[in-house]
Amino acid sequence: MPTRYYISLPGHARGSDAALAFRSESPEGMAGELQDALRGDALFERWRAQQDDPDDVDPALGATDPNALVTGSQDDLHAALVVTTTLPSAVMRQRLGLLAGNGWQLRDVTAA
Repeated sequence: MPTRYYISLPGHARGSDAALAFRSESPEGMAGELQDALRGDALFERWRAQQDDPDDVDPALGATDPNALVTGSQDDLHAALVVTTTLPSAVMRQRLGLLAGNGWQLRDVTAA
């Protein structure tokens, strides 16, 4: 069953590693990058390759949802993202953390 996450993040939110962080400036661009990160494993694989022992990384963190949907809009000085996915929250949070760092806030969670 899909879950819908309502997320707020400042427009300058970036992960600590520039090679993994958001490149987009607009909420729509950030939504697209997060959607790609949830639908595919490219971001996860880049992160995993940086780990001291890549083979020791929990493979469950590499899960994907080819039907994940992320929309983005401007909300005052923040980006508002709505994420709909069947992925476990731990996976969604890990990918968002790589892209946005710790500056994002989970506003609400509902069944989709």
